[in-house]
Amino acid sequence: MTEDIVAGVLRQWQQVHPGLDTGPMAVIGRLNRCSALLQQAADAPLRREGLTRPEFDILGTLRRMDRELTPGRIARETFASGAAVTKRVRQLQTRGLVARRPDERDRRVSHLSLTDEGRAVIDRLLPEQLRYEAGLLEGIDGKRRTELSEGLAELLVLLEGRLGSLLD
Repeated sequence: MTEDIVAGVLRQWQQVHPGLDTGPMAVIGRLNRCSALLQQAADAPLRREGLTRPEFDILGTLRRMDRELTPGRIARETFASGAAVTKRVRQLQTRGLVARRPDERDRRVSHLSLTDEGRAVIDRLLPEQLRYEAGLLEGIDGKRRTELSEGLAELLVLLEGRLGSLLD
């Protein structure tokens, strides 16, 4: 296997600080690098549709939950700030993909849903996006992909437990 950029960084640190445990850097450095590369590459079908990843996430959240949601609920589901969700929903509304309905009891609250066009876009785009993402992972066989997914799930649960309490 070809050496990745993080391996070179780790080797350099070992030369500067031979006794230093760079194991955490090996994992987190690779996760960060993969995340950055995926951010650049994984959104090509979305860009062709004129959507950003965060806008796609809002459409996907409304579709998979299949009911009206408040902007606050969407923010929690998509790990975005309320202001960011408001801005993205406004853009999706302008494109006719999302509808906003004011709450009957509290005018400060609104309920969001997909329009017919929004549902058609997400239903058409999701399979294409999944095929594209599968192509990005093509070099990893099914068993290794499952192991990687399970390991990342374990890390995610651990981090959500530790960092969740720090962020609240």
